[in-house]
Amino acid sequence: MAQAKPIPDGFHTLTPHLVYAGASDAIAFLTKAFGAVELSRLAGPGGAIMNAQLRIGNSMLMVVDEFPDWGSFGPKALKGTPVTVHLFVEDVDAVVARAVAAGATLKMPVADMFWGDRYGLVVDPFGHQWSVATHQRDLSPEQIAEGMRSAMPPAAAR
Repeated sequence: MAQAKPIPDGFHTLTPHLVYAGASDAIAFLTKAFGAVELSRLAGPGGAIMNAQLRIGNSMLMVVDEFPDWGSFGPKALKGTPVTVHLFVEDVDAVVARAVAAGATLKMPVADMFWGDRYGLVVDPFGHQWSVATHQRDLSPEQIAEGMRSAMPPAAAR
């Protein structure tokens, strides 16, 4: 038997693993909103998803159902999330519009940002927060810092 690769083909070193209340519905949303491609699904007792592997662009995402008996909860059960999944895309305006049409809530409209990205923020119907961006300009750290100072309200810049 050949030795397994420490990082499987198609994966990067870091792979988000998101818990959803209703992972099957979440996969349908992710497919409509972000063009996710489902690669595998392992159903457990009662059809609950123990693990699904999706690809969005060139990155992998793992999705599972909530399992309260194991302390595994999605963001709605936890009354929010401190985590944002960041997604770089070719056309941020189109992707954010598609995500909203698929059921996401627009949290921050798409706009040009001081760090060189065109950027927006949505919350999926299950409570996970997604930032979506198209990189437009390469800037130096000094240019970004100056842009940040210019973008901040006067009281916050002190």
